[in-house]
Amino acid sequence: WLMLQREQPGDYVIATGETHSVREFVSEAARLLDYRIRWAGDGINEIGIDEATGKTLVGIDPRYYRPTEVDRLIGDASKARRELGWKPKVSFGELVKAMVEADLEMLGRD
Repeated sequence: WLMLQREQPGDYVIATGETHSVREFVSEAARLLDYRIRWAGDGINEIGIDEATGKTLVGIDPRYYRPTEVDRLIGDASKARRELGWKPKVSFGELVKAMVEADLEMLGRD
């Protein structure tokens, strides 16, 4: 909405300026679902194990690697902040919680 109010069009990056790993995302989602993940192994052999049951809940499948994977993805929203006065309102934890809640709703579970 803020972009559309500008007299001149512009290109803006909308991002938090934070970077989080898949492991951080999975750990936070698991925590919200009352799981405690213990990570074991490394690289392609890394797994996430449910501490309560010992069951492997997370594994790595190289089929899902991006062909040109980058080490770190992070957006620079400084132009949006400077020109539009925009800043992120949702934290990483809030985003993960919203995604978990949406998935649970889609599955028809609490």
